[in-house]
Amino acid sequence: MRKLKFHEKKLLKKVNFLEWKREGGQRESLVIHRYHVTGRDDYKKYSSLCRMVQKLVNILKQMDSRDPYRIEMTDALLEKLYNMGVIPSRKSLALCERLSACHCSDAAEVCEHLKEAVTYIEQGHIRVGPDTVTDPAFLVTRNMEDFITWVDTSKIRRKVLEYNEKLDDYDALN
Repeated sequence: MRKLKFHEKKLLKKVNFLEWKREGGQRESLVIHRYHVTGRDDYKKYSSLCRMVQKLVNILKQMDSRDPYRIEMTDALLEKLYNMGVIPSRKSLALCERLSACHCSDAAEVCEHLKEAVTYIEQGHIRVGPDTVTDPAFLVTRNMEDFITWVDTSKIRRKVLEYNEKLDDYDALN
């Protein structure tokens, strides 16, 4: 390996590659890039929540399987995560053990690609119920999934309705 030049040393002075690899920085950057998470803080929040759930699962697994408190807490945890849309079913704690920040990321189902969904959300074209959503990290629960629609004033909504020949006369005037 060649000796680094002065300006190269200066650039790399504050970077410790051994520590960076231990911190899991490469996984973080991959997930942020893949799911178009705008803020690093959002990823950190997702990761810390996943770690807390995994710790809780480990504690529950160490308890006696017939313990009524364990059964109650397991059911409550599975119900909560299922209602949030993080796990696909309420069957077992094994689903919670493999939980990662990737499972917490939701995207609008009105788009074909994730980047497109993030762009539409940030531009204010998507609403969940009566509220317009501009934060791509917004968690959409199972109860709210049916209420994801276009904002009434969205030009994209208008184009979609026009393409499907469902644009009524009132909308055509506006």
